[in-house]
Amino acid sequence: MSIRFDMGDVRRLERHLARVVPRARRDARAVTMRGAMNIKRDWKSNARSSAPKHAPAYPSSIGFDLAAYGPDIWMAIIGPDKGGPQGALGNLLEYGSAHNPPHRDGGRALDVEEPRFEAQMALIAERGLAWW
Repeated sequence: MSIRFDMGDVRRLERHLARVVPRARRDARAVTMRGAMNIKRDWKSNARSSAPKHAPAYPSSIGFDLAAYGPDIWMAIIGPDKGGPQGALGNLLEYGSAHNPPHRDGGRALDVEEPRFEAQMALIAERGLAWW
């Protein structure tokens, strides 16, 4: 008994992935960048409306950095710059203390962006898998 195997579909999948992986990498970086900008913007807005009067410079200290860990992993680090004016108040304002409730300015911004980010990443994956 002999078995025959047609490699045609495997080769078509290989060609498809060679085309879509670079695009998926670019799109994932763009979605991560957009998400980080949205969170930063919303965090600043939340902080402007909830920061105490003694921390007027705190919202201006909020920023982000985008870091790559190889070709497939992007990470955004978003929050106050502790070296900036009133940036060191970030932990106290975000998480609270024994005498002050948490503001969750960043947490609320993340909560708003998370479903949008996940939906965009799902679209990237879906586009990459649609090859028939």
